[in-house]
Amino acid sequence: AAENKFAKFLLSCLKCCFWCLEKFIKFLNRNAYIMIAIYGTNFCTSARNAFFLLMRNIIRVAVLDKVTDFLFFLGKLLIVGSVGILAFFFFTQRIKLVQDTAPPLNYYWVPILTVIVGSYLIAHGFFSVYGMCVDTLFLCFCEDLERNDGSPERPYYMSPELSEILLKGHLEPSKSTDSQG
Repeated sequence: AAENKFAKFLLSCLKCCFWCLEKFIKFLNRNAYIMIAIYGTNFCTSARNAFFLLMRNIIRVAVLDKVTDFLFFLGKLLIVGSVGILAFFFFTQRIKLVQDTAPPLNYYWVPILTVIVGSYLIAHGFFSVYGMCVDTLFLCFCEDLERNDGSPERPYYMSPELSEILLKGHLEPSKSTDSQG
């Protein structure tokens, strides 16, 4: 309850550090559980392998994370917006098809906001499952890149479409050397 500026500064720094630690632990846990599912190793080994695999592909991790976050944001915005507009038209009885089923309301913003919050929570739950799938596929992609080189002896296991999209820069030099030789 004291108004000590140093204590407030120290508390703010500690909050920031603990927030960063929490985000890092969540990131590590998520990827460790994916590696456990893939290889069946223990948690510490899986966490270490996942961390170093992602650190070796840090630029891809950053790009994938930002692109998927943006796409998930757009998806949530689309779902919540469309459900909100539909709820507004439903509760204000502007849809002729269901006009008789909508209850007459004097104040319709509370049910509309409830529907919007509920649709956001449901959309967030579904997109978190898709986020886990994206992370799993990305870890498998990184493992495939490290274990295989695309040669006939050690071919990539990823789909041709995925390799075409993600390995354009990687495959160009090998094609040019094949055509010269």
